[in-house]
Amino acid sequence: MLFWIYGLNFLTGTEKNGKSLNRAFSVAPMLDWTDKHCRYFHRILSKHAVLYTEMVTTGALIHGHRDRFLEHDAFEYPLALQLGGHDPVDLSACARMAEERGYQEVNLNVGCPSDRVQNGRIGACLMAEPQTVAEAIKAMRDSVDIPVTVKHRIGINGRESYGELTDFIGQVAEAGCQTFIVHARIAILEGLSPKQNREVPPLKPEWVYQVKEDFPELEITINGGIASFDEIAIHREKLDGVMVGREAYQNPYMLAKVDQQLYGCDRPIKQRFEVIEEMVPYIEAQLRQGVYLSHITRHMLGLYQGVPGARRFRRHISENAHRQGAGADVLIDAARQVEQLMRNIEEAV
Repeated sequence: MLFWIYGLNFLTGTEKNGKSLNRAFSVAPMLDWTDKHCRYFHRILSKHAVLYTEMVTTGALIHGHRDRFLEHDAFEYPLALQLGGHDPVDLSACARMAEERGYQEVNLNVGCPSDRVQNGRIGACLMAEPQTVAEAIKAMRDSVDIPVTVKHRIGINGRESYGELTDFIGQVAEAGCQTFIVHARIAILEGLSPKQNREVPPLKPEWVYQVKEDFPELEITINGGIASFDEIAIHREKLDGVMVGREAYQNPYMLAKVDQQLYGCDRPIKQRFEVIEEMVPYIEAQLRQGVYLSHITRHMLGLYQGVPGARRFRRHISENAHRQGAGADVLIDAARQVEQLMRNIEEAV
């Protein structure tokens, strides 16, 4: 499949439903966060991390503005589309759309605990229906050549045992799924918000380790509460991959170290200001298309997280990016203020 972007050709392709993507590290799909602007920014930081879209429901693709939901830039590859749904016919149709548009993986959401998605039989509630998930996976795999994967919890309230988890994985694996991304918490479907469901249920990474021991032929990636490379190293000793969500978004500069630490690249780690300079052509192109600067820069506010002047960086962008006519110079000016402050501190020492 051939794609054209900024004057460059991109050729993509994968073997039939294989494990062609190197999922040593991936950035989690996050609603309202991992849109195309966020992913472009993340790709500048890491060339190899696998990126995921926000969850897109089958109804949105079949009955809504399909082009808008599937829009992406080939620069974002390797890239997976996450789908929300339960109907095998609809999911297979949407998987074909994803493959036709160049996505290299389709992922089924079986982990979102929100009331809204539960009402549509989407997300974590499907952990109570392993046969439904298995039928959906088989339908998608039969429709496309790219890998079809599942992201799920270790359980839900009422189905909290390790045996029920392995029953779920076993049935879905029999349908042909080879890759499971496991959020190492249960989801409590009543009484907790999605945010609380990311924090209140305790993490049980040992369950995910045991899954890998019990299903050594499967590719198992862990997700949930991972915030440092030390933690990543511990997980990687036992598992095939690590998926990071909030930490990668709120402290995105961690992604600048991923290629060297997890993919063996010897390229120097980019400096923060270099990252901003690489974003400028993209920002300018998007502004010419009518995109507001703040829709892009909101994903970049954490770039200087942990550095003296980080608050100044965020404030300058927040106060100026929304102004009429605001351009990439807002971002450049914010970064220069921090870089100057850092130089002053170094000189003082």
